[in-house]
Amino acid sequence: MRRTAAVIIAATLLLAGCSGGGEDPAPSASASSSASAASGSLDDVTVTGEPGEEPQITAEWPFELSKEAAKVVDAGDGEQIADGQLISIHLRAVSGIDGEDQGGSYAGAPQSYWLSDQATTGLPAVLSDTLIGQQVGARVLYAGPGTAASGDDATLIWVVDVTAAQNVLDAPSGEAVTPQDGLPTVTLADDGEPSITPVDGEAPTDLIVQPLIEGTGPEVTATGTVVANYSGWLWDGTAFDSSWSRGAPTAFGLNQVIAGWTQGLAGQKVGSQMLLVIPPELGYGDEDTSSIPGGSTLIFVVDILAGS
Repeated sequence: MRRTAAVIIAATLLLAGCSGGGEDPAPSASASSSASAASGSLDDVTVTGEPGEEPQITAEWPFELSKEAAKVVDAGDGEQIADGQLISIHLRAVSGIDGEDQGGSYAGAPQSYWLSDQATTGLPAVLSDTLIGQQVGARVLYAGPGTAASGDDATLIWVVDVTAAQNVLDAPSGEAVTPQDGLPTVTLADDGEPSITPVDGEAPTDLIVQPLIEGTGPEVTATGTVVANYSGWLWDGTAFDSSWSRGAPTAFGLNQVIAGWTQGLAGQKVGSQMLLVIPPELGYGDEDTSSIPGGSTLIFVVDILAGS
């Protein structure tokens, strides 16, 4: 069965997570490229087509690597890609067994990934390390052995084109907005961490989307990726989750979160601070979820620090 680009990335992330143990430093792009298995080298892979257009990938099949490798095929001419940025990429992958297409993104919108060791999901470290320091428009070839998650042990070969790079803000930035009456009051600590004063009375039954700061950056899409700081409470003010307690923002796909987040954040601008009040049917429903009782109305304050 053909795998989607997201599944390809998820499979390779398992490999990246397992290969990062021990005390060895992360290999550089040049070191990882030269440290290919005896059975193959990235120099044996041919990539044709202009950067930004879907590439053709050919090699002597079967093609195998026992260790991840990456190299720059074409240098870009845009702004330099920096560690900590949110990048947008197109990618295509093929199987090392016979070159069979394994999916890609060129027929749709680019995918976005956070180049950060704080990201819980993202690109393999060898690929990220190779991209950092390149320029937007760069095309990079990457390959690595398969994993159990990929359904086989075949090498996967990717071509990645970087289409954009976006800095991640340290804090919300924009124009303050006076919230409507009857909502929880949000107070910010000196470091920006929010707390709330809940309100008495029944929780609203509809989704409430209240900007507290209206940013001036690009709009976030319902299928895009967001880097955000956030805190969450039950309607009575009981805290249940916060990126602040973990010491760093988090990145997530807006199509991979609860519906209240997708509906509440899509269309908002980077730099915004949002107050969301989410009824159960757009949250976690009637079933208990971790520390959230079934049927809970949820309150979130979300700082949108980057997004696509």
